[in-house]
Amino acid sequence: MIISPSLIPELDDIISRGDPQRRADAARRISELFLQGAASFRSDHVELFDGVLTSLVPHAEIEARADLAERLSMLANAPRGLVGQLAHEDEIAIAGPLLRRSPVIDEKMLIEIASVKGQDHLLAMAERPTLSTDLTDVLVDRGERDVVRRAAGNAGAAFSSTSYSTLIKRAGQDGILTIRLGQRDDLSSDHLKELLSGSIDVVRRRLFQVVKPERQADIKQAMAVINAPSEREERRDFLPAQRTVLKLHREGMLGEAALLNFARAFKYEEAVAALSALTGVKIETLDRLISGDRYDPILIAGKTIDLEWATVRALILLRLGPNRTASPADIENARVNYARLMPTTAQRVVEFWKTR
Repeated sequence: MIISPSLIPELDDIISRGDPQRRADAARRISELFLQGAASFRSDHVELFDGVLTSLVPHAEIEARADLAERLSMLANAPRGLVGQLAHEDEIAIAGPLLRRSPVIDEKMLIEIASVKGQDHLLAMAERPTLSTDLTDVLVDRGERDVVRRAAGNAGAAFSSTSYSTLIKRAGQDGILTIRLGQRDDLSSDHLKELLSGSIDVVRRRLFQVVKPERQADIKQAMAVINAPSEREERRDFLPAQRTVLKLHREGMLGEAALLNFARAFKYEEAVAALSALTGVKIETLDRLISGDRYDPILIAGKTIDLEWATVRALILLRLGPNRTASPADIENARVNYARLMPTTAQRVVEFWKTR
């Protein structure tokens, strides 16, 4: 195919010596010519346009390049060099449409761009109809919250075991990510159990409501395993912890600082034994209350002995265990409730606990 001399009468001169405005005008006219006839062009025709446009298009205005990128993103025979050039642009209005759906961009280029560009480019890629494990490894490694959420919600995305583990860890502080991961058909039973173990009750309930019936059965089964007492819990021995706490008491060192240290070190038995000594509530009662589904008993016990919020927070995290994290919203909700809780109300509840 030959580009009509009547359309661009001095094309060679424009490419080699033309000013930016003449080049931009030529880019607009030749782009339009290509888009009008793209459906009927052979590969050699497309290559001809590619060579010309890659020299001219960079001189076009941003709006013109963005419009061209949008239209090229729909074409299976779009000029590869031009598409790659536009997809590498920093302006997301230009690169975005191509990164989202262009069938011309190959895997190697996507990974290259994902490795160096910013979050907007990663977010656009996360919407592609299919995402390979090699590409999602980069998205998960470099992507911030919105990127991983969008990738996790993409049914056409595939994730490696390593990326799934990373996503599940991040989901411990992100309820939306938890729900999107939980709805994935390719999530294994082990990964589902790991996901649920790191989530809070309200997120679990929401996930159960939105998943397919067959996944609901998987969730019930996973929760049964999670909630089943472990051998360690069945054999929980508080005697060594009581001896430690008694020694601190004799030395005059049993107080809030010791309790905080136990909680931060995830020494559950020692923390419960210390809280028991400070509140007068039996260890067995506190153990049963604290290991339940709610953090309210910790707020109540803490209020009766006027614990600082930092100590109460550490006890809440201790309740979850070292492998689970609470969302910032849940922690803030607990802080507000602790501040509002009246000492007299807390004391009445504790007195009831002592009679049990």
